[in-house]
Amino acid sequence: MLITASRSDIGRIRQINEDRSWVGQLANGITLAIVADGMGGHQAGDVASQLAVNSFRDSMEQKAGKDGLTLQEGKMLIRQAIVGANDVVYDMASRNEQYYNMGTTVVAAMLIGMETIIGHIGDSRVYQIAKGKIMQLTEDHTLVNELFKSGQVSAEEAANHPRRNVITRAVGTDAQVEVDILTTALEPDDVLLLCSDGLTNMVNDEQILQAVLEEGSDLSDKAERLVQMALSAGGDDNITVVLIQDTAGASNQGGDNG
Repeated sequence: MLITASRSDIGRIRQINEDRSWVGQLANGITLAIVADGMGGHQAGDVASQLAVNSFRDSMEQKAGKDGLTLQEGKMLIRQAIVGANDVVYDMASRNEQYYNMGTTVVAAMLIGMETIIGHIGDSRVYQIAKGKIMQLTEDHTLVNELFKSGQVSAEEAANHPRRNVITRAVGTDAQVEVDILTTALEPDDVLLLCSDGLTNMVNDEQILQAVLEEGSDLSDKAERLVQMALSAGGDDNITVVLIQDTAGASNQGGDNG
């Protein structure tokens, strides 16, 4: 059985929360989750992220609710839903001067039985916490990650680089966009974490792992703990966290969708 929890916080510095998230379950038992971190001046970022989440949700609710959905169909649907969100955001940005050049990251997960399909664009991340270890599944679409991969900067330099927030791919900034799709198997007790960079710029992987493994706290407590850790470390950005756990016989615990 899957349980979910989500939390979002404006942080300590920003005037507005440009993060949006949604977690839902379709009638056929498929669980869906999405985190979007918007960007653009004059409150355009929250418009972009909200449009992307709404478009993704509508698309998936219409098309992914059938019984017997295969992994291949799921991959196609998640790709189509994110490309569709790109079309919606790009169209709005093109037609409204105040939204010019707005965009958003998107990271989305679709859980079909034990299989999880992930689609993403930008630097919001998905982690899998399994058997006491944490693994980052997504690869940041950032300038600094490109520099790191080509050996021009070290991991430490990348973490502290002044341009580490420059993303190379976003939803809504271009007419066409490439979606990264990957899959993972979720074993019982594994935890999937979707988050905006407001968490990962403030809290390192080891700290995230310790918070998720903490005994005696439920999933909602863990989501809240992660947000509080980012706030304690400075809270430079909006922070959004979605946790999904495959747990045998546990009762469902809904989180607040921010």
